[in-house]
Amino acid sequence: MRELLSFSFMQNALLAGVLVSLTCGVIGTLVVLKRMVFISGGVAHTAYGGVGLAFYLGVNPVLGAVAFSLLASFLMGYVQRQTRQRQDTLIGVMWAIGMAIGILFADLTPGYKADLMSYLFGSILAVTQGDLWLMLAVNLLVIGVVTLFYKELQATAFDETFARVRNLPVDILYVLLIAMIGLAVVILMRVVGLILIIALLTIPAAISSLFLKHMKHIMLLATGLSLIFTIGGLLLAYFFNLTSSATIILVSGIAYLTAMVVHRNCNRCPD
Repeated sequence: MRELLSFSFMQNALLAGVLVSLTCGVIGTLVVLKRMVFISGGVAHTAYGGVGLAFYLGVNPVLGAVAFSLLASFLMGYVQRQTRQRQDTLIGVMWAIGMAIGILFADLTPGYKADLMSYLFGSILAVTQGDLWLMLAVNLLVIGVVTLFYKELQATAFDETFARVRNLPVDILYVLLIAMIGLAVVILMRVVGLILIIALLTIPAAISSLFLKHMKHIMLLATGLSLIFTIGGLLLAYFFNLTSSATIILVSGIAYLTAMVVHRNCNRCPD
């Protein structure tokens, strides 16, 4: 293990796992409680359009991902809150358009495209110092916002109608949350890729919500589980020469299935 930690790329990967786990625990809990999993998946896949466009223009793909993920977040949030059309259909269309844009710009970009594919499938071992600083900045922003508006977010997560009766700014809080989901997508894509983001963002929180009731406790447990899944999957992938992103998600999925069996056969654990 000491020899393993001597490699700078492994040090970066482990730090990325820690930072990503914080985001997954906090934002993932809100996503699960508010049943926004499908929107989160739509945002993640639409962001690929920004990655492809950024590669074509010769700029940092992260900038393109940020722009597209935030744009997709606000558009999908508007669709869910304002339109009377079938929300799942419209979000699915935007999801497909974003992926198509990314693929087409990838085709138009000359040269070797291996790095472009890493954003789609993830490459935690390729995380750079710049990626770590971005992850840290997003974590500080997310934790700061959630701490500042914790009671309001909790109210809207469990009973939005009650929150409206209490004159809370429900729509503003929703826009704030959807923007944080967009930023979470950007940092998660380097770890598990845009295709698998929805799993890491929701599985730890979904497991935690099976056994706990209070949002703060769910966030804490989800953060710990995300850290276990990320680091555990990373180490398994390293020692058995497997794809890290897929291994992380497989570990998470097995844990979720196990948790469902345990939950079905025992009483809800006390908070």
